[in-house]
Amino acid sequence: MTRAEAREILKSMTKGASLLRHARTVELVMEAMAKHFGEDEEKFAVTGLLHDADYEAYPDQHPNVIVQKLRGMGEEEIAHAIAGHYTRWNVPRNTLMDKCIIAADEITGFIVAASLIRPTRIEGMKVKSVMKKFKTATFAAKVDREECRKGAELIGWDLRQLVEFIIPVLQANKEELELAAPQ
Repeated sequence: MTRAEAREILKSMTKGASLLRHARTVELVMEAMAKHFGEDEEKFAVTGLLHDADYEAYPDQHPNVIVQKLRGMGEEEIAHAIAGHYTRWNVPRNTLMDKCIIAADEITGFIVAASLIRPTRIEGMKVKSVMKKFKTATFAAKVDREECRKGAELIGWDLRQLVEFIIPVLQANKEELELAAPQ
């Protein structure tokens, strides 16, 4: 599956700007992880792009609708990674891609949330400031902190390393992601 095909699927299922931005941020982080680990950048990126595609339209069935759609298209590896992108769903993580989507998802959303409250947004953001916010339970309270830690562990990193990896990916795409400092 190409990214263009994946974008069409995403657009057909997701309309909200916030969820579309989340999909794009996770796509970019997954692509960077694939590059870092020497994996298939397109496949990782598509997995990131589509991991929450059905969440808005089918929240009670998430991620089953997108997983079934992908399986019907013969995209089993991507479907499996998406089926298990939350550790509590108890789907075995067989590949590095299965692990990376868990590592990328929650913490990327958290870093975006942390950047949105800063006057300079993602520009100049440091790991230390993200970690400080991470310890504040009332900030981005819906983000599962334990899931963030588990994601980092799954790929052999600690949480600080994962945050340190993600920040520059978001910074490199700050204009598109609307994370640049307001002018």
